Parts: sequence; structure tokens; C-alpha cells
Amino acid sequence: MTEAEDPLQPRSCAERLKALSEPCRLRIVSSLRDGPKNVGDLATELDISIVTVSHHLGILRAAGLVECDRDGRFIVYRLPAEVFQKPKKANALDYLDLGCCRLEMPKEQEQE
Repeated sequence: MTEAEDPLQPRSCAERLKALSEPCRLRIVSSLRDGPKNVGDLATELDISIVTVSHHLGILRAAGLVECDRDGRFIVYRLPAEVFQKPKKANALDYLDLGCCRLEMPKEQEQE
């Protein structure tokens, strides 16, 4: 069986998991759950440099975990609908569908 025929898609899955293995990238993905953002918005929200955010977004984009569009002079990043899933059940967790597996993402803790 070739990899193209394998429903597990081991190479593709491994690349996506590898892209998510860095804490900063997980924070970026978590931030994008709220909706599309540009590099500056992400850098401000996550308190990291624009250069660092841009670097990590490039890796996430190459792995197919984020998409981007131009909005005037800004590039806006978002999670692809086929990857990011927000279940309709109240208690269900958001998750990333990586094809081979899914990664559940805990809800943000409300600050008192």
C-alpha cells in the first residue's frame, strides 16, 4: 500500500505533529481559534516579537495548519475549516483534525 492509499497518511501526519511540537506554535494556533489575526495582533497578544511570530507562522503554513489572505497591507492568518473543528455540543472540546488523529484543545480559563 502506498502512502497515498494509506488512510493514516503517516508522513503528512508526522509533519503536522512536528509543526505543533513547539510551544509558541501551539499558542499561535490557540489564539487563532478566536478568528483571523495578522502578525502584529498575534505578537501583541502573545507578547513575542513579530519576527518570531512570522517564523512560526511560516512553519505552520507549510504544514497546512494555517492559511493566509491579504487584507490591504496586512497578511491575515486563520485556521483552515477542514483542520479546526468547533463542536456544537456545549461540553465538547475544540480540536484540530490532523487526518491521522485529532488534537483536542482545552477551553481558555476565564480569569476572575
